[in-house]
Amino acid sequence: MEYLMSVDSIVSLISGAIVGGLASMFARGFGPVGNIAAGLVGGLAGGMVFDTLDFMNVGDLADPAIAGFAGSALTMAVVTAIRRAP
Repeated sequence: MEYLMSVDSIVSLISGAIVGGLASMFARGFGPVGNIAAGLVGGLAGGMVFDTLDFMNVGDLADPAIAGFAGSALTMAVVTAIRRAP
């Protein structure tokens, strides 16, 4: 619960929203708003997982940005695969 009230969570959310926005331009998903929402969820989840596992220690703002990017990219890949499935 501590992670949700930190600057790291905000950075993860921002990077997740950016990935979701970029994904809406390049891949079919759930539209721009849906892709950004999926990116936000993925960014927050990725940030929480990386924080819990204490996965990396690159820098103060780089850690949550990378974690948010990785989580949202994984989420967007899953969303795109679900959208393409018949």
